[in-house]
Amino acid sequence: MDARISKMTEVESRPANNLLRRLNQADYALLAPHVTVENSAASQLLYSPGDDVQVVHFPCGPALATFLVPNEDGRDVETILVGREGAVGGIVSEGFLPAYTRICVKFGGPFARVHVAKLEAAKLRSASLRNIFARYADCMLAQIFQSTACNAIHSIEQRTAKWILAAMERTGDEDSVPLTHEQLATLLGVGRSYASRVLQSFKAERILDTRRGSILVRNRDGLRLRACLCNDAVKMHFEEVLRGVYPTEEREAS
Repeated sequence: MDARISKMTEVESRPANNLLRRLNQADYALLAPHVTVENSAASQLLYSPGDDVQVVHFPCGPALATFLVPNEDGRDVETILVGREGAVGGIVSEGFLPAYTRICVKFGGPFARVHVAKLEAAKLRSASLRNIFARYADCMLAQIFQSTACNAIHSIEQRTAKWILAAMERTGDEDSVPLTHEQLATLLGVGRSYASRVLQSFKAERILDTRRGSILVRNRDGLRLRACLCNDAVKMHFEEVLRGVYPTEEREAS
């Protein structure tokens, strides 16, 4: 019992990122001397297309990062959100390659950071550490695949509900998300006026409300009924590949 309590205390002393907390004690010890934690503000740019990827960023607590793909018409389209279940920068490519997308802070908060070279050196020393990050890379690709399919076949209303629920799960807020009409439009890949009309329809159904800089959820069950099942598919894959990392309501309540 004492050993279990000691292990729980050691894990809880780490940054509030589920991927880092998923590592066993020996693997985290390889990274711990190189981990720094800093607060990042919303909209802070982490990488631009073409930048050398030298640092891995781990969102902690309610912080979120987002991948944005620039298009020829000047608009950015968001592909996936990454919260405390993961990391951005050098995960799939193993670093030291140019970034393909723009990566920004979506919701501000603490980020743990590790230089790619230090992470790669630790992976060389531990097969189990390599395995965890390979599994997470698989989960990240699953999110991208699911997002591509979602954009092709689901309505704006379904995708709006999905994005809001996904953001709430990652931030842990049961009532609201700090999401503006402009940010929602970028998530959906549509104009701001279109996103506003969708929000108005949800407001008319008393599912959502808005206040400056935030979307308030009045009827979470109603929001779930309006959402597609893409986020559920991603969560199921996380549970199969990397159990315990993706934040869920059940886990947060336990």
